[in-house]
Amino acid sequence: MKKLPHNGVYARLRASNIHGVGVFALIDISKGTYVFADDDQEIVWVDKQLVDTLPEPIKQLYYEFAIIKRAKYGAPKSFNELTISWYVNHSEQPNLAADGEYRFYALRDITAGEELTADYRTYSELPLGSV
Repeated sequence: MKKLPHNGVYARLRASNIHGVGVFALIDISKGTYVFADDDQEIVWVDKQLVDTLPEPIKQLYYEFAIIKRAKYGAPKSFNELTISWYVNHSEQPNLAADGEYRFYALRDITAGEELTADYRTYSELPLGSV
């Protein structure tokens, strides 16, 4: 049987009380599950110096969605291709963590309806004035 579009889908986007749009569990998720297993999108690393020269609305895309490491911003190859995982909001008591490849997995059992969160500080430097 062909893989159906819902196979391996654990979450969806919804309005968030934390920040604008968030990611919410559709079904119960077991501890250790890679929540976005099919999201194997390449991360492109862009020098901070280049980002600093961009128009303000474009800079905001980097500030709001990119991973920051050593004066570089890690972003999808095109912001037109943001996947659901880029919308995970920050929490100091997260239910997700990122591995060395920036893939999110459940830190504990998660109940359907819960917002999925990660502690950004565990895998990204934070821009000034954030979180």
